Amino acid sequence: MSSQPAPLPLPFIHPLAIVETKNIGYGTRIWAWTHIQEEVMVGAYCNIGEHCFLENGVSIGNRVVIKNGNSLWQGVTVADQAFIGPQVVFTNERFPRSGFRKPFEAITIGRGASIGAGSVIVPGVRIGCYATVGAGSVVTRSVADHALVFGNPARFQGWMCVCGLRLKMSNSMDWAKCECGRRYEISPDICRLAID
Repeated sequence: MSSQPAPLPLPFIHPLAIVETKNIGYGTRIWAWTHIQEEVMVGAYCNIGEHCFLENGVSIGNRVVIKNGNSLWQGVTVADQAFIGPQVVFTNERFPRSGFRKPFEAITIGRGASIGAGSVIVPGVRIGCYATVGAGSVVTRSVADHALVFGNPARFQGWMCVCGLRLKMSNSMDWAKCECGRRYEISPDICRLAID
């Protein structure tokens, strides 16, 4: 008797959601009153909350969480394992004018990044891998990998571990350690997991 692998779970799409794309990964859950246009890519095992809108040209990686009330416009790319809190505002035109069509500026959310509720992300920025944006922040420039930023405008406040905890800096300020045991090498604008 041969053992067959378990079938991959189909996506769950709430009956009150409008999903025009066929590009939805296995195990993804899409909740009520969410609209996903035809030219959107959504990876596997994502959770997209209620009252969300994903416009053509948006790309979502695997295991991404998008909480309720988010609109992601053309040019937004979200990498694997990112978290987008409720009511985050993404914009894709820096100087919008009705009737004057300009090229959209991309926004990239890195792998494992977290964006707190009610934040505003302006066009042309990249939120780095495992970076954290505090709730209510206005992000006007790119955020480094592992950086913690918050405020209006969002400013650098420290470094974050891949596990989501804030790093404790050494006295020499050239390395940091997390409560989880991971160690990081630090230089002025870079935080990198140390290889032992």
